[in-house]
Amino acid sequence: MPPDAAPAYEFASHERPTLPGSPYSPAHPTARRFGYAAIAVVMAMAASLSNAAISVNGPSLAGTLGVSQVDISWLTVVYVAFNASSNLLLIKARMRFGVQPVIHVLLAPYIALVFAQLFWPTFTMAVISRAAAGFLAAGLSTLTIYNLLQAFPAKIRPLALIIAVGLPQLATPLARLMPVEALGLDGMRTIHLMELGLAFLALAASNLLPLPPTDKVKSFEPLDVLTMILFLPAMLLLSAVLTLGRYLWWTDTPWLGWALVAAVILFVGVILTEHLRRNPLLQLRWIGSLDIFRFCMVAMLVRLALSEQTFGSIGLLTIGGLNNDQLHGLFFIVLIAMVAGTVASAVLLKPNRIPYLVMSAALIIALGAWFDSFASSLTRPPQLYLSQALLAFGSTFFIGPALLYGFGKVIRQGGGFIVSFSVIFGLSQNIGGLAGAALLGSYQVMQSRAHAMALDSHLLAGDPQVAARIAGGVSSLNGIVTREANIAAFNDVSRLVMVLAILTAAYIGYAIIFNRVTGRTGAGQPAS
Repeated sequence: MPPDAAPAYEFASHERPTLPGSPYSPAHPTARRFGYAAIAVVMAMAASLSNAAISVNGPSLAGTLGVSQVDISWLTVVYVAFNASSNLLLIKARMRFGVQPVIHVLLAPYIALVFAQLFWPTFTMAVISRAAAGFLAAGLSTLTIYNLLQAFPAKIRPLALIIAVGLPQLATPLARLMPVEALGLDGMRTIHLMELGLAFLALAASNLLPLPPTDKVKSFEPLDVLTMILFLPAMLLLSAVLTLGRYLWWTDTPWLGWALVAAVILFVGVILTEHLRRNPLLQLRWIGSLDIFRFCMVAMLVRLALSEQTFGSIGLLTIGGLNNDQLHGLFFIVLIAMVAGTVASAVLLKPNRIPYLVMSAALIIALGAWFDSFASSLTRPPQLYLSQALLAFGSTFFIGPALLYGFGKVIRQGGGFIVSFSVIFGLSQNIGGLAGAALLGSYQVMQSRAHAMALDSHLLAGDPQVAARIAGGVSSLNGIVTREANIAAFNDVSRLVMVLAILTAAYIGYAIIFNRVTGRTGAGQPAS
């Protein structure tokens, strides 16, 4: 029995955690398993729901806080940067102190910040709170995984990982179902109350049914702090460039270029620091290996392709004059499709099927994007039900097998690689999402300008319809040209996403054939 175990616990050898900082996995009665499952849902929503509500309602909330769209984007910047950086320290903190004590320490200042926003709802406080939320979200996501691992029997425990990473994905469609007017009242008071309620609920649930104890080891080294000091500002700068570039425009804002240069220098500093360390925090050779590079590229490409759902379809419907409250039916279907994707992934999962599941997800995403590429000014939510359901299904169908692939490689290499894997997986998802929005948003702007020029060149004053529009007002004609150009550009965005998804599937297919020919193993084995 480990030194920190309560006297009531006695563990068999097979119940020991795979990695230090992870809880033991004893047999639980059925009622306790359901309790852990319910706590996992609470943790997943506490980690992701408030951020999703802010992300999908940015323009409306900007008006509430009295700031511009560019300003409100900084909330996303700091959240992503702190979330992507947090595992550098959180994993070692879990190894040293245990998972629940670490989360309790993080929850206290977060609750204080959210509570303060109820009385001082300023933009500065919102930025600080988003930073704390990003850091805390990584820990709560880990608690989601650990609680689900306790809820599942040992034979099907890998399925818990798929469900655990699928649960936070549901936050975005759930946030779309919330009424915008209610969220923006009194300086986002509704969102703050939701954050506060979820945080208190997470704190109470983790104390009501705590996780089993864990083995603790000394893990921190002084140079860990230096790596974090270099990595965090680098992520802030990179996130700022990717988020704000399409609003300020890349070639019109010199400081974007300087920020990118500074980010590269800081990342080089991280690499040099880790390369020269005796016990590096990041295993650079492992990260740079062909298998992990493939994993990162596929994960990022699929995450990039999924930006079509959050950018393309919403942008298209916004041009049609629809607001968030008119899209509830669409996102209810998206929510159901995400749940279906998670369930299907869990049911079909086997170690040798992982590459095929990921390839299938990419093809499903490609099909959904292809359906979206035929939109017109008459397109409304019902015409997007099928395509958006396919994209939603593909997103959750992909994420679980991809994570298990990487995690299987971590287990085979040893616990020292868990920090490296957590960081690169977080980067592939966070930076992949920002890069996807930046790429698709910039492409849409460029294509809309090109389509507008093409439409203008075909407008002849002698054409009776053109003459009638001119008689009705030049502004009316310009508005129609702009609308049609933007719709055509969003169709181009969907085609680009389709091509990216097909190329991703083709690459996975090539890797499968290559591994068979050379006799290599192409899939990571899930940890037992």
